[in-house]
Amino acid sequence: MTQRPERADALRNREAVLAAADALFASSSSPHGVSMDEIATAAGVGKGTLFRRFGDRAGLIGAVIASRLEPLKRDVVEARETPGSAPRQRVLDLLDASLRFKIANRNLMSAAEEAGISSPYRADHYGWWHDMLRSELDGVPTVHDPDFTAHALLAALRADLVAHLIDERKMTPEDLRSSLAAYVDNALGDGSDQPLSGPGHPAR
Repeated sequence: MTQRPERADALRNREAVLAAADALFASSSSPHGVSMDEIATAAGVGKGTLFRRFGDRAGLIGAVIASRLEPLKRDVVEARETPGSAPRQRVLDLLDASLRFKIANRNLMSAAEEAGISSPYRADHYGWWHDMLRSELDGVPTVHDPDFTAHALLAALRADLVAHLIDERKMTPEDLRSSLAAYVDNALGDGSDQPLSGPGHPAR
């Protein structure tokens, strides 16, 4: 069955809601502080429109994340297709891209983790990162269980941890990215012949 195109007014409302939610989460001092009422008011739509369109707060947050991730996904896929990079380096590049996204959107991502999207591990965006990472880990000889290793590496990028380190421990984004590069190098085992390059982690 062919899906009918979205009506222009419905599309405008959807974009207005996503933009309003994105801006409110970005400016809020706490992900808990953004309500559906505030989002509806900022978007200029009725609260019922939000629930009909997105189901609940978790559904709305998931839609905002998907919208924010779309251009990054395109960039990641294009980078993977660039010849010459080793799997170890592509693993770091993927994790660094995820970390930069988490840093820039830590309120939104923390809200997603706390909104009860059944389980953070069932979220579409988590599944995408895990699949991409597992695929690259398949090419790293020192990794014996790519599926588990992908989960373990992504656990180091939980949004609440990123927010804690940046906002409470006052760690700079560059220091956090450098620490991640060193952690990944250790986690992947003996890679002395293929040192990772990254912030604070230059190739030798």
